[in-house]
Amino acid sequence: MNTGTALIRRLIAELGEDAVLTAASDVGGFTEDFRGRYKADALCVAQPATTEQVSFVVRACAESGTPVLPQGGNTSLCGGSIPSTEGARPVIVSLARMRRVRHIDAANGSMEVEAGCVLKAVQDAAAEVGRLYPVSLGAEGSCQIGGTLSTNAGGTSVLRYGNTRENVLGLEVVLADGSVWNGLRGLRKDNTGIDLKQLFIGAEGTLGIITAATLKLHPLPTHQSLAWFAPVDPEAALRILGMFQERCGSSLSAYELMNARQLELVIGHVQNRRNPLDGKHAWHVLVELSNSRGADAMDELLVQTLELAAEAGLIEDAIVASSDTQRASLWEIRHSVTEANKKAGVGLTTDCAVPVSAVPRFIASASEAVRDIVPNIDLVIVGHMGDGNVHFIPMFSFDEWRAMPDAAATGATLRRRVNDVAHQLGGTFSAEHGVGQTGLQEMAHYKSDIELTLMRAVKQALDPKNLMNPGRLVP
Repeated sequence: MNTGTALIRRLIAELGEDAVLTAASDVGGFTEDFRGRYKADALCVAQPATTEQVSFVVRACAESGTPVLPQGGNTSLCGGSIPSTEGARPVIVSLARMRRVRHIDAANGSMEVEAGCVLKAVQDAAAEVGRLYPVSLGAEGSCQIGGTLSTNAGGTSVLRYGNTRENVLGLEVVLADGSVWNGLRGLRKDNTGIDLKQLFIGAEGTLGIITAATLKLHPLPTHQSLAWFAPVDPEAALRILGMFQERCGSSLSAYELMNARQLELVIGHVQNRRNPLDGKHAWHVLVELSNSRGADAMDELLVQTLELAAEAGLIEDAIVASSDTQRASLWEIRHSVTEANKKAGVGLTTDCAVPVSAVPRFIASASEAVRDIVPNIDLVIVGHMGDGNVHFIPMFSFDEWRAMPDAAATGATLRRRVNDVAHQLGGTFSAEHGVGQTGLQEMAHYKSDIELTLMRAVKQALDPKNLMNPGRLVP
């Protein structure tokens, strides 16, 4: 009996036959990403239902020298949750059966949830007790909390609430040897040494498996004021952002930018999506204010700020949402971009962040840089302008991509050009998607030797056998 077969039998004996998948028809959905760009084999898929079972799986894999690949909702845009084509086949550990909301403490503003909880379910559970878990993104109906923690997910509310890292109070983690660290504390203050939870947030499962988290909750806004407008250009959008920040303060909760091409793809490829404005405009912004009091005053503030921007010649057209239904339809446009781009062709999604003040320069310089290589390339741009995160996406039709003699090399070159622009402006190539497979070479290129040495030291200390999601994050 070979090592792999013995391990599978051991896992079945502990978890049950229905919790260990080996048939190709059962495993396929776990070994290919949702866009169909990454695919590789796994030894099996284990689906533990408790932290103790996760511990058993990891310990058994460690004893047999088998790699472990933690997986959440498999919504990664950079191949981070799919096995590699190199090295031994891993055991994929799916946390989908661990989806309990263990405890909500509304008075403390915290909730303890298991890693397999879908993000939308966590948001809804918090709302039921009058609280808000603010991390929000297009995949919130399918991505899992463990995945958002492991990639330090951002989304559309970072401007006001910060990314995932700022909304976590404690973690429970199964380490590489199968031992369990219980750091599920609901404290805002705990000054007793290194904040260990931060090691695992954004580590993409390379140091351990997050099995549960204590999340930070906020007061639930009872009113949202939303507008969709067409700024003259990105520089005008930046100036208008400053107006909203000055006049609205912490009520400003979202400021999302997209170009005309992105809107066209959403309208053309996703049902029931329409242009909110009359006519064609080169740029679009969705802006939201939210708070728990003063609804009429907030509506008035939104309108007054837009009027000031229009008087300054910064806006071509605008609408203000007049109902919950209209607000939802506008947000649906923004949350449909990934689905639309997947259907439209092969988009070379980038995930750059630059200082907010540099966003217009980044867009202009990146456009020039990629068009030096492919002069008439289709450019799709969408981003969280309020926090400086811009997804600059060179787009090819499926036929164009297939016709290229070396599409992979062309894609890598175009991404590098975009990332170079961000780096020159003091930015980064990965703001919220993680590193995964797509960004591993970029880590080696942009990170300093000192940074890489420190990360390798942490990896060696916590995973000396290099079994936790090997070949990821640290080149």
